[in-house]
Amino acid sequence: MDTQNIKQRFGIIGNSPLLNRAIDIASQVAPTDMSVLITGESGSGKEVFSQIIHQMSARKHGTFIAVNCGAIPEGTIDSELFGHEKGSFTGAHEARKGYFEVANGGTIFLDEVAELPLGTQARLLRILESGEYLRVGSSKVQKTDVRIIAATNVDVYTRVKNGKFREDLYYRLNTVPLRIPALHERKEDIFLLFRKFAADFSDKYRSPGLHLEPEAVQILTNYSWPGNVRQLKNIAEQICVLEKDRNVNAQAILNYIPNEAGSNLPMAINAQSKEDFTERDILYKVLFDMKKDMVELKKLVAEIIQHGGNTATVLADNPQYINQLYRDVELPGGNDHAFTIQHPAPNNNNNSNGSPEYFAHDAEEVEESLSLVDKESDLIKKALKKHKGKRKFAAQELGISERTLYRKIKELNL
Repeated sequence: MDTQNIKQRFGIIGNSPLLNRAIDIASQVAPTDMSVLITGESGSGKEVFSQIIHQMSARKHGTFIAVNCGAIPEGTIDSELFGHEKGSFTGAHEARKGYFEVANGGTIFLDEVAELPLGTQARLLRILESGEYLRVGSSKVQKTDVRIIAATNVDVYTRVKNGKFREDLYYRLNTVPLRIPALHERKEDIFLLFRKFAADFSDKYRSPGLHLEPEAVQILTNYSWPGNVRQLKNIAEQICVLEKDRNVNAQAILNYIPNEAGSNLPMAINAQSKEDFTERDILYKVLFDMKKDMVELKKLVAEIIQHGGNTATVLADNPQYINQLYRDVELPGGNDHAFTIQHPAPNNNNNSNGSPEYFAHDAEEVEESLSLVDKESDLIKKALKKHKGKRKFAAQELGISERTLYRKIKELNL
């Protein structure tokens, strides 16, 4: 059966190359018994492709069961899939067949398969490898001949790396990967789908047909459609029921599309929280201050080199370097790293040897800490001192929230 006939049989609308490719893969893999993992965004039509695979296979006369793994509670999913024996748990008043027993000879479609608990994943792997399973509360091995088609709207391999999905099960399910394109990837099909949905709903509600103006079609085409075909169908139904003017313009369309209309983004971007930004900002502030100190130090070294290495003359002529490099530093006592800065005497008198007189002042060399924690603590102390302990104004000075400042004070024991 060619692609066009498959579209007509299963009600698929669109001419996108990505859509046609997905249909070709489904039709080619259908006659085999290979496991298929269908991936795609929510609402993109994954269950329709599972039906294509089942109906075009040798199992088409067998049972087809679609199971939403994310909708079944973790405590009962084993019973639902594999069945249970009478008395195996509270409320098990009689034995019950599971889906794998009921669908013997047919196909099971496991939607949202990434939501399965790890214990259930191990049971599913055994079925894929040997066709064997155990009912809950039973030690008798059961056999089943079921083809498994799985689907998910998340990146399963990421869950594998995070330890939330078994790697061996992933490769057994992913024998044939089948990706369904999102609606924003098949823009040429959006208006065709809308027109079909609008015609169906006009017949259903016995209302006049809709006509979209070119600007309205453009808005539909450029919208990101995070809910995919399901969202488009819902909006088409709303417009058919609620719009009195059957000639729909751009403004009318905007009344039904959320605020992100016109966005070409494939998915919403989750903004970082305010707390994350404030943490980053304070670190940037610390790093900028350290960079400024390094620039001043380079200037000082350059001045010393220009004066032939005479440190005393440079420091005497440029006291701002000392203030800049050692601002707010308390010199501790007993430091072994002491040095002497020699300044020319104020009267600049020469001694008997004709050399200028010097007087010495002992000072202590302090190695400035490059720790971000120390810098952060220093900035917070300065801000609190400047604003006389008022945290609200200190937080504004630092460019962070008052809540972050309070937490930093506790962390740094200030």
